[in-house]
Amino acid sequence: MASDVAPGTTGATGAAGVTEHGGRRRLHLNAFLKPPGEFLAAWRHPGAVPDAGVNIRHLIDLARTAERARFDALFFADLVGVPFADQEVLRRVSVVNDSFEPTTLLAALSTATSRIGLIATASTTYNEPYHLARTFASLDHLSRGRAGWNLVTSLNDAEARNFGLPEHVEHAERYRRAAEFHQVVTGLWDSFDDDAFRHDQASGIYFDDDKVHRLDHRGRYFSVTGPLNIPRPPQGRPVIVQAGSSEAGRSLAAAVADVVFTHHPDSAAARAFYAEIKARAAAAGRNPEHVLVLPALSTIVGRTLTEAEDKAERLYALLDPRVALADLAYWLGGVDLSTYPLDGPLPELPPSNQSRSAQRLIVDRARARNLTIRELARGLARDERTIVGTPETIADHIQEWFETQAADGFNVIFPYLPETLDDFADLVIPHLRRRGLFRTSYEGRTLRENLGLPRPASRYARDRHSA
Repeated sequence: MASDVAPGTTGATGAAGVTEHGGRRRLHLNAFLKPPGEFLAAWRHPGAVPDAGVNIRHLIDLARTAERARFDALFFADLVGVPFADQEVLRRVSVVNDSFEPTTLLAALSTATSRIGLIATASTTYNEPYHLARTFASLDHLSRGRAGWNLVTSLNDAEARNFGLPEHVEHAERYRRAAEFHQVVTGLWDSFDDDAFRHDQASGIYFDDDKVHRLDHRGRYFSVTGPLNIPRPPQGRPVIVQAGSSEAGRSLAAAVADVVFTHHPDSAAARAFYAEIKARAAAAGRNPEHVLVLPALSTIVGRTLTEAEDKAERLYALLDPRVALADLAYWLGGVDLSTYPLDGPLPELPPSNQSRSAQRLIVDRARARNLTIRELARGLARDERTIVGTPETIADHIQEWFETQAADGFNVIFPYLPETLDDFADLVIPHLRRRGLFRTSYEGRTLRENLGLPRPASRYARDRHSA
């Protein structure tokens, strides 16, 4: 198998290509699947499957393509509502209207794959800890140790109104709840010791009663007795992913996340974020090597630059301007832009109660480039995370960010499917392998093993050891 990194690369905390524990850094690639694609008009692409969000055969094909390419994991985002109130806009987009609930989908995909990780988004704002603890423990058992939970606090008022609230819970309050939610879920996963279940038919003993633990959690937001009614997950704890880049999001990520999804406009900002998250993790008493930072990377690949640009232009031409404007308003925090001239500047905005980091990035872009609302909407639709280029160009970008400690890998986003996934798998990954940057086979059977993350010990095992 090819080495994990190219000669001369820089390790997370040590000499070139080597971590402080003597191992070589591994490049990690996550496949962000939002069928029929991340681009809001992807469903209109001639090569798209318009009903991709609920077409299980097509989704199995995507999953198997990603596994064949040796991606670390599949990742499915989620909303528990629709983002656009305008029905005229809503009826022109696909993924927000018809997509499977992601843990249900990943349970199905676990039977069609064998090694690739399975990460689903689930909200701490509009769920209860016991329910999610059981759901992700079940997914980890079904997949034999490949589950991951993208811990989020949800985004918009439409979600809140589906759960009896007039508006979205305030930002700081959501993150306080999320921290306690995580504490309860991980405690429930430790309900049974790894060797608790005897299944001794002769004696009639199903499990050892000294190896089961009630949680008895009583906190500000939750009162949960436990135990969880399923054995400890194969990974000990499914991989925890966190994607918040606000101050509260960074604090939570450094404290609890195994993988951090993020987005930055340039490598300098990415390096600063990377260093900050690693430092915060160390300050929280964690090994920073066990907190992986994966920025977003979207690609449109052509064998020549002209071919790639032609692909991009044909895609962008499919987007209705009304959808582009609604998407801009959504990411700015659900603001009403209809009273402002499209060819005028972006107005001053109150802090978003949705994604503050996304709002900040968009506002900073508008101010730095003196963009009008129309220009900003058009530019957002094209997505600055997207590299339009040749396989060599994209491999160069990945290698530069990896070697300069701007990233441990990437959350790879596909503007339209299946073509951009096929192109990345067939054209970009071979370049990464020739450079010694990416695996040719999986290192282990669980997601933690393939991410190079240790299996957490039960809190009760730690308590016994301390005693």
